[in-house]
Amino acid sequence: MNKKLYLPLLLAVLVAFVGCKKMGGLKAEYFTVTPNPLEVVGGEVPATITGQFPEKYFNKKATVVVTPYLVYEGGETAGTPYTYQGEKVVGNDQTISYKLGGNITMKTSFKYIPAMRKSDLYLAFKVSQGKKSYDLPRVKVAEGVLSTAEICDPNSLTPALAADKFQRIIKENYQADILFLIQQANLRSEELKKAEVQDFQSNLKDAAAAPNKKITNVNISSYASPDGGVKLNTTLAENRENATVKYMKGQMKNNNVEADMTAEFTAQDWEGFQELVSKSNIQDKDLILRVLSMYKDPEQREQEIKNMSSTFQILAEEILPKLRYSRISAAIDVIGKSDEEISKLAASDPKSLTVDELLYAATLTKNPSEKAAIYKKATEIYPNDYRGFNNLGMVNFEQGDLNGAENNFKKAAKVNPNSPEVQMNLGLIDLTKDELNSAEQAFGKSAGVNELNDALGVLYMQKGDYTKAVRAFGDSKTNNAALAQILTKDYNKAKNTLSAVSEPNATTYYLMAVVGARTNNQKAVTDNLKKAVSLDSNMAQQAATDLEFAKYDISSIK
Repeated sequence: MNKKLYLPLLLAVLVAFVGCKKMGGLKAEYFTVTPNPLEVVGGEVPATITGQFPEKYFNKKATVVVTPYLVYEGGETAGTPYTYQGEKVVGNDQTISYKLGGNITMKTSFKYIPAMRKSDLYLAFKVSQGKKSYDLPRVKVAEGVLSTAEICDPNSLTPALAADKFQRIIKENYQADILFLIQQANLRSEELKKAEVQDFQSNLKDAAAAPNKKITNVNISSYASPDGGVKLNTTLAENRENATVKYMKGQMKNNNVEADMTAEFTAQDWEGFQELVSKSNIQDKDLILRVLSMYKDPEQREQEIKNMSSTFQILAEEILPKLRYSRISAAIDVIGKSDEEISKLAASDPKSLTVDELLYAATLTKNPSEKAAIYKKATEIYPNDYRGFNNLGMVNFEQGDLNGAENNFKKAAKVNPNSPEVQMNLGLIDLTKDELNSAEQAFGKSAGVNELNDALGVLYMQKGDYTKAVRAFGDSKTNNAALAQILTKDYNKAKNTLSAVSEPNATTYYLMAVVGARTNNQKAVTDNLKKAVSLDSNMAQQAATDLEFAKYDISSIK
């Protein structure tokens, strides 16, 4: 063969051979994963994979699809695939140089399931060269998923109680005014016979006779108008007080009323004068009020006002007569049923109780079944009061009956859709369903509810915003609050929070063990895991596959 023809032919064959040659497998050392191990954030397992194709590796005519896979017992989940192309491929994907290689970055996320706790992250490579395609060996790039965030438990939240308005002692107050003529202290019959005074005496008599009422005080306050001298008015106000006290003692004796009586008098009622003037339609009232503020001496005040002759005439006719009086008042306690009476009636005759008494009865028992029975009666007897439905749903929620809770919360919402307690509780149901947007909307309508901050804390944790969750929890002493502190690496605060949990459970001690693991305290790990497992045997299996304890010997914990 002609040598001039041989050399080009050899080169063509060599190029064709190189072009068809399969790409080899890649090493794990070419790739880095952040974080490693992977970690659950907001119900997802995010990962950022950085890597490189080495020099003289990437075929110029090849296309490579790289797909992350999280592989666990019983299955695998694919992440976001990324496509890379050689220098001679026409396309819009990232081009990798054959001679120099190239760096790549892939961001992916997997919807978390518990099986992923014990898993491996692999990269799969599918190569296409012309009409041929083949798979390269998968490369393991990370191991395990840290699932501590999943300990967050919306089911442990406390629903909002729609409180009763029961008051054992209700305060009642009655009063009546007896007017006097100018510079007189005698009680006139027309004043004593007027309806205001007669009704007062009747109410006082009824209260004395009622078994559930107690008169705590009868008071007499007597006044003189500020248009006389201080000496004259002092005598006048004191005489009015004496006359009224004598009258009331006689009335109380006749009506069999026994009660403490107090009395006082005011010689010149400037405060009352100022109040009446400010509320009047007197043309010069602003001027009068300025005079009152300018002069502190009572006699000077009186003289300056009298100097306004035309105005003083109006005051004498419209204002001053109303300041010559004795006011009699009575404070009465209306005493309601005792706790024992309410509890008995709730069981035997609930219809005899008001709705507030019935709702209060449920707070007198710690038995969930008894509470539920009382609230159910409230819904039957008072179906137009949302509180019975709401509180029955609250008991359902606390007992783990989420369907029953949701049904009752919805019934409460039909009666009172604007109740912040009901909206808060509907938001809790949404949290348990992982419906975070609707939960957030419901919580936005729950301002003022005491339990809202803890619910918001859980919402933010489920969204993966742990810093915001910590702020929402504030000083709450709950497992969820401590978990948020662990996830923001405030281990000392988390430990203090867990130590203050009022009723510690298996989760409390498990989180204590996590704090121990993250602060390199072997004893805290083993001691707290033993306590957790003693309360819930399932915790042993959870701990065995938990990466939090990977470097600790917990084989003795069963």
